[in-house]
Amino acid sequence: MLRPDELGPDDMKRWRELGAGAEVPQNPFLDPGFTRAVGRFRAGTRVAVLQEDGTPVGYFPFERGTFGRGRAVGLGVSDSQGAVLSPQVRLDARRLLRACSLSSWEFDNLAEGQHAFAPYAAEELAVPVVDLDGGFGHYLEKLRGSAPGFVRQTLAKERRLVRQVGEVRFVYDSHDPAVLRELMRWKSAQYRRTGRRDRFAQEWISGLVHLLARGDDPECRGLLSVLYAGDRPVAAHFGLRSPTVLSWWFPAYDRAYGKFSPGLVLHLRMLEAAAADGVRLVDLGSGPARYKTTLKTRDLWVYEGAVVCPGPGGAAFRLGREPVRAARRFVRGRPALAATAARTLAEAGRLRNRVTSARTGGGRTDRDG
Repeated sequence: MLRPDELGPDDMKRWRELGAGAEVPQNPFLDPGFTRAVGRFRAGTRVAVLQEDGTPVGYFPFERGTFGRGRAVGLGVSDSQGAVLSPQVRLDARRLLRACSLSSWEFDNLAEGQHAFAPYAAEELAVPVVDLDGGFGHYLEKLRGSAPGFVRQTLAKERRLVRQVGEVRFVYDSHDPAVLRELMRWKSAQYRRTGRRDRFAQEWISGLVHLLARGDDPECRGLLSVLYAGDRPVAAHFGLRSPTVLSWWFPAYDRAYGKFSPGLVLHLRMLEAAAADGVRLVDLGSGPARYKTTLKTRDLWVYEGAVVCPGPGGAAFRLGREPVRAARRFVRGRPALAATAARTLAEAGRLRNRVTSARTGGGRTDRDG
């Protein structure tokens, strides 16, 4: 059992070798670099190293809380979770948890191919992805065939943006901290406006994003892409990438320019630049969004659930978490109810913004999306 900062060069290399031989693409969230970054902010982060005859054959990263309650590393912001194992390794999940002194292990984006944990999944979620193996030109040709109106309208809005605001400029790999702060401000306002919890109000998430943005590890690093109009940033995205996979993470745009759909313009520019940079798969993340349905070439699958061991710790987990998880699954599985819940959250967000505006003397501060 190691803390992430105790992983030496040999472990980092071996972990990545095992990841390269996995059944699914090398998602950066399953890279040791992500676990080490989370470990800087989450004190309970640990890595179980599985060995056979002294040779590492697997790595299981997790976060440990009170009463032995475990969770996937970066739960809530990580888009791919699980153990990285040699193909020959077969695990008993509960036995592994007991060896790690865990009474439970919760996941919300368990990757495909995680055979030890899959039996404990309570829900299967579709993850839209964009395949870029054939290059951007091939992808765009297929997109024009499946969604000609989408491509035509997005390009027309980009031209209007040029005419009415200024020359459009795209930066694929920006290192401007001011733009990253602006993106986080936009995204925070979007969370508040839609009644959702502001992730960037959590110091560990904000710190994690800033840390990954400064990183230069080609196996796992943050990628900030920005769309400018008239030298003003109007849309941006911060994601995480491996050599071949880009994970869509935090996209946002300035709502003052919403009529030009700058976020969609950014998407197309990013896909083109990513393909030229060697990215072969863009993971758009689970969760409903019309643009994801339009852009995707197919779906992968992730799983939500928890491995729970018999005993007091497992019972405490079930009492504390299962009712909430069951309620969320119930709503998510009923489109009409989910739409009502989304409208209720949005109205709560609007009321909260009005109260905040009144307390600060009025004036619109939420210009983002």
